This record gives sequence, C-alpha cells and structure tokens, in this order.
Amino acid sequence: MAATSNTPSSLPSGSGPSPVAWIAGVGASAGLGAALARRFAAEGFIVALTGRTQAQLDAVAGEIVSAGGRAHAFAGDVASEAEIHGIAQKARALGPLTVAIFNAASAVRAPTLELSVEQFTQAWRTSALGGFIFGHEALRGLLANPFEAGGQHARGTLLFTGATAALRGKPPFAAFAAAKAALRSLSQSLAREFGPQGVHVAHVVIDGGIDGERLRSNAPQRVQQAGDDGLLQLEAIAESYWQLHVQHRSAWTQELDLRPFKEPF
Repeated sequence: MAATSNTPSSLPSGSGPSPVAWIAGVGASAGLGAALARRFAAEGFIVALTGRTQAQLDAVAGEIVSAGGRAHAFAGDVASEAEIHGIAQKARALGPLTVAIFNAASAVRAPTLELSVEQFTQAWRTSALGGFIFGHEALRGLLANPFEAGGQHARGTLLFTGATAALRGKPPFAAFAAAKAALRSLSQSLAREFGPQGVHVAHVVIDGGIDGERLRSNAPQRVQQAGDDGLLQLEAIAESYWQLHVQHRSAWTQELDLRPFKEPF
C-alpha cells in the first residue's frame, strides 16, 4: 500500500524528477527508520519504506504525507531475495534512487550456551544476508544515475546502520555481534568497490541507547537513569545520516560513530 501527497518537492524547480530514498528497517513511528524517512522527506525526497509490518509502514507513511511529504510503504523480508528485488523495482519506478539506507537488525540476546542455531542464523540472516541483498539491489539503482569522473556530483549514497557490537563482541550478544560485524565488513567492501564509481557507502556505529519506542517499552528504567541527553535522540541521528549524504566527495566518511556525550567508550 502506498501513501502519497501531491505536495511539490522542495527541490529547486527544473531539477528533474524528485529523488527517491529507500529505507529498509522501518518500524514504529518513534523509531530510527521512521525518523530517517521523515528527515529525507523533509528535503523533498520521495521515501520508500520497507519493514516487516504493513500496518506500521502505513502509519509512518501517513504521518509523512500529513506533513506534506511523499511516502510509499512496501512490506517485505530483507532476507528474501525475491521480495527485496520486487520492492527495489517499485522503489526505482518512483524516480531516481539516490539514497538507500539499511536499518534492519535482529537483536537476539541470550547466554551463549542457551543460544540456539536458529537464533544465531536469524540474526545473521537479518543483518548480514539482508544487508547484502539490500545493498545488491540498491546499487543497481544508484549506479543507473549519471556520473562523470571529473564532475562534482556523486551517483548516490548507501548507508548501513551498525552498532557497538560490530566493533567488539560480548555476552549475551554473540549472535548480534557476529551479524553486525559481518555487516560492517560488507560496508567496507562495498565502499572500496563502488566509491570510485561515485557511490558513497558509509557505516554508522550507534554506540548507545536510542531514545525510541523499543527502549522506552522494554527498559524504562534505563531511560530514566540516562537523564537529559543520555540517550541518542532520533532526530539527531537522522541529521547525521543526512549530513553523510550531502558530504562533498573529496571528503567522504566511510564510518561514523554516534554516542551521547556522557556515554563511556
């Protein structure tokens, strides 16, 4: 189901079709995927939203439309090659795919000896396999954009949401850490291969708790203990993703770590 608005793009007139930002891993409205969608929609992008739950996607798309933006909701499993291929075709049909963000994860938590093969595999499927499938499809769209080696503009941006676990594993997050480390290595490989072709690939390490629906529902005591600005704010994270997209290609960031000012590291 798609929610759309006829509100004109905020891009300058005569700039051609509005660019498309495809975001995978969109859940609740008070979540990072939704915040990223709102940020890019505010810049005139048509946003294509992908997640597991159609109802949540429709709700986020409706909010964006109500605010004057344009959004389309495409539910699917990021680890399904067939489903993501189909969604990628729909996203590219909306306009030139210029930004693609992989924000999906499976936060499996269990002591190692209680961790099942099924749980470990699920974490890997969502982050590592899902990241590969999404990146594979997104790159097809990004590389279709015009690019001149001596020009000023890139073909587009491919961003991956990472976590502290990608840098160091610890219990009870063996499955999550292994999956996120694989996603980080994937992002590095893609950056080295496709950066020279004009695609900015970056990995964002989220080092700290996010002040969103998931944490507030599952660990309200942590939210209270964190105090003012002790958790990453959704809008602040989304702004950093936007800044990665608009970076000049002479000074691209491949990895960016974000954490609250009081977070130890």
